[in-house]
Amino acid sequence: MLELIKAGGWTMLPIILLAVVALAIIVERFWSLRRKEVLPPGMGEEVREWARGRQLDPKHVEILRRNSPLGELLAAALDMRFRPREMIKERVEDVGRHVVHDLGRFLNTLGSIAGVAPLLGLLGTVLGMIKMFLKILTTGVGDANQLAGGIGQALICTASGIMVAIPALMFHRYFRGRIAEYIIEMEKQAMALLDAIDEGVIPAVKQPPRIKRGEG
Repeated sequence: MLELIKAGGWTMLPIILLAVVALAIIVERFWSLRRKEVLPPGMGEEVREWARGRQLDPKHVEILRRNSPLGELLAAALDMRFRPREMIKERVEDVGRHVVHDLGRFLNTLGSIAGVAPLLGLLGTVLGMIKMFLKILTTGVGDANQLAGGIGQALICTASGIMVAIPALMFHRYFRGRIAEYIIEMEKQAMALLDAIDEGVIPAVKQPPRIKRGEG
């Protein structure tokens, strides 16, 4: 393995670095995007039960907010439960954008690695070919070892860049798809909570009557 790295030239170093970073991101995202961590089972129904039991003191809401991304979204709705539906919905959407950003953490980096790694491999290929032609100029075409060294460097760099890019691209799209599924489920839970608020499960403050001109 070390001999292959040496044969690939200096472009192998950034390719290896990208491989290590990509592996770290993949492992971290697999851990952070576990379903039970993002969408704890039964949380939506539990929150609605809190509402029915009037257990909506600030302590409960704060615990919910720190529990998970879904809990953060539901807590945002509960913070605004005494406001009109449109205001609650706007608050949920605002918080939802932050939640989605957190769920997609490091994925842009993973996607960049998928695009940059083949380019580094191509750079190594070009440098290997340049090296080969320079050797031809100085030694002629009779030295097969020099030709093999240049071609070997080109092939090793190309293969290494592709080997890093393929899994990085696959996992980037996989995580994007998983996040999209989580977003849909969180939207369903948030809408269910909004419907519960509209149905009067959570008491709302009535708007004060407007005083007409000339009254009072």
